Amino acid sequence: MVSRLAPVRVIVRLFASYREAAGVGHIPLELADGATARDAIRAVLRQHPLVAEGRQLVIARNREYVGVDAPLADGDELALIPPVSGGATRARQRIYVTSEPLSVDEVLDAVRDDGFGGLVVFLGTVRDRTRAKHVTHLEYEAYAEMAEAKMREIADRLEREHAPAKVAMHHRVGDLAIGDTAVVVAAGAPHRDAAFAAAREAIDELKTVVPIWKKEFTEDGAVWITDHA
Repeated sequence: MVSRLAPVRVIVRLFASYREAAGVGHIPLELADGATARDAIRAVLRQHPLVAEGRQLVIARNREYVGVDAPLADGDELALIPPVSGGATRARQRIYVTSEPLSVDEVLDAVRDDGFGGLVVFLGTVRDRTRAKHVTHLEYEAYAEMAEAKMREIADRLEREHAPAKVAMHHRVGDLAIGDTAVVVAAGAPHRDAAFAAAREAIDELKTVVPIWKKEFTEDGAVWITDHA
């Protein structure tokens, strides 16, 4: 008697422009034993042509970036990541993705230390013009669980590189009006040079590797932003 290998069942999650293109945020797949991320992508693209042919997709398996040849196991969560543009209480929380308004004081409190003589804070706010167009508002979307994990990785590494130092990042999601604060990054260190460097590196990396997307609404319509302005 020939035994049949059990199928591999995975959930594919879509975000931002990919979610809108497909019209769904979750796609359940049943794949053959030994399937890879490439097999899952092919199955999704057969149903939903999310990207132009030949364009490379960024993939996360169980909230970690992987390549297309990564093997899949039953129960895995696979996320297709568009190009990115983010029980404990919120107070003193270093890493936070929320739909609520951000508090600069709370982010600063997360990096304060009696031994630190330098505290640096960066605010990213919604501006009213971009690319010579009037902006009415923005919408931010995040793969929240993975976004917080990646933000924590960045903060932990920068704290080691600039030790002794502390780094905190809070990012807002949802609809934001002109003038609203979208992101707050703070760094604390004994001296200002380390604090400035850690804060600058934190926001630069957050805008390039953390799965948070920005949709820009102007008088001409709405578009997902895939650069890092």
